[in-house]
Amino acid sequence: MAYLSDIEIAQACEMKDIREIAKTAGVSEKYLELYGNHKAKVDYNLLNENNAPDGKLVLVTAISPTPAGEGKTTTSVGLADGMRRIGKNAILALREPSLGPVFGVKGGAAGGGYAQVVPMEDINLHFTGDFHAIGAANNLLAAMLDNHIQQGNKLGIDVKKITWKRCVDMNDRQLRNIIDGLGGRMQGVPREDGFDITVASEVMAVFCLSSSIRDLKERLSKIIVGYTYDDKPVTAGDLKAAGAMAALLKDALKPNLVQTLEGTPAFIHGGPFANIAHGCNSIMATRMALKLGDYCVTEAGFGADLGAEKFLDIKCRKAGLTPAAVVVVATVRALKHHGGVAKADLNSENLEALAKGLPNLLRHVENITKTYQLPCVVAINRFPMDTEAELALVREKCRELGVNVALSEVWAKGGEGGEELAREVVRLCEEGENHFRYAYELNTTIEQKLDAIVKNVYRGAGVTLTLAAKKQAQQLTELGFGEYPICMAKTQYSFSDDQKLLGAPEGFTVTVRNLKVSAGAGFIVALTGDIMTMPGLPKVPAAENIDVTDDGRIVGLF
Repeated sequence: MAYLSDIEIAQACEMKDIREIAKTAGVSEKYLELYGNHKAKVDYNLLNENNAPDGKLVLVTAISPTPAGEGKTTTSVGLADGMRRIGKNAILALREPSLGPVFGVKGGAAGGGYAQVVPMEDINLHFTGDFHAIGAANNLLAAMLDNHIQQGNKLGIDVKKITWKRCVDMNDRQLRNIIDGLGGRMQGVPREDGFDITVASEVMAVFCLSSSIRDLKERLSKIIVGYTYDDKPVTAGDLKAAGAMAALLKDALKPNLVQTLEGTPAFIHGGPFANIAHGCNSIMATRMALKLGDYCVTEAGFGADLGAEKFLDIKCRKAGLTPAAVVVVATVRALKHHGGVAKADLNSENLEALAKGLPNLLRHVENITKTYQLPCVVAINRFPMDTEAELALVREKCRELGVNVALSEVWAKGGEGGEELAREVVRLCEEGENHFRYAYELNTTIEQKLDAIVKNVYRGAGVTLTLAAKKQAQQLTELGFGEYPICMAKTQYSFSDDQKLLGAPEGFTVTVRNLKVSAGAGFIVALTGDIMTMPGLPKVPAAENIDVTDDGRIVGLF
């Protein structure tokens, strides 16, 4: 049987006018800024003028990702569609895709099959230009920093202690480490430099954690770009850059409204990666969805050890949010991969491998139910080759933890395939035991917070700081940043900092090699393992298969 590709399904969809979607969501046209017929931005003044009580927040997370795929975004979209099918007013809040993965190896972030947000080509490519605005604001700050040094360096910035990098929204390993300012005295000051991918920029984090224009400007002004010769931090405020940066971000800060294939309203806004940043869509979009819907379905990147941990310990803490229920997405195929089965052999029943891989799922579930004390359901993203015996084993092990399993068939059936999951989510929101707490307290040391994450979330033996990281922890504490939350930069493939340790490893320690404060975002980034803030393209990038027909139709985009 021949299946349609994601883009073929999306292009066959007859989308509704975005004004009709806005009406469904309860957004007055006075707040709409149209980007054609199927995309719009919604003015943030809606949040100031809408006094409706907040709806219930549903977080979708997953097991540790594998090459077999889990389908977290697909499940999120299908769940929202499923909730509307059973009569609930659900609205989606998702991240925007980065061009790096779109042209690289991971793919886009618009869902898949019959559970997608559309127009998927626009969403996966330039969309409404938010990422370009974020990149421009980041690079304006870099330009003003280097110009300050060129024009006499009144602030006494040590060029060897500059921490701010330029950014580009593309996987480009060639730009990780560069030397710029060459060509003579009038061409700048020669120095070592580098690029991050836009989704790793602190401007992206600031953008997603800001609650207003005023808050945005205050956060931008706090960004630390480097240090003086006597180790005093230099900020964007010191460089008088925050106002101009905010001007570039003013329109981008307005959440983007689109729709699912079934016409469910969806806010798609902001897009920090979860392995190198905090991995959640903007607070502004989440708040808007909560104001307009009885249920807001949102997701956090990668597994519950990364995106969900940061969603709960950073975003919820800063925005005062409490999830009503959490969905942990898994597939039988991915669990068998965690149990040691090669990707080519995942289509055959293998209860022994499944049993070996299940502890990965169970640890993610326990993180939600025990560490964070939130109601949880496991969504099995079903594949045709999954056997009843395999599904029964997953149900049995999850029930031992007091958690139900719901089959998700949204990829093939859309919202209809998400009704079972939707009913369980609604039940948890109404009846589930919810004693939400964080994985660590802020009034502890940086090292104690790191240790708490490793022990309480990764279930490792503890954390080790390199000598450089220890020195950085001491310096950041002396500068007054010791009580900031932690944003771990860690491989997504393992609970540990070693991507080859699949399943549910034990007894490992996590080594933190670098600590850097994101003062505007309000957290400390801890770099572990060989994680990088500028990815590279694979041997055969997805870009090789993407093209445009003579009539302007994009092909090969998933």
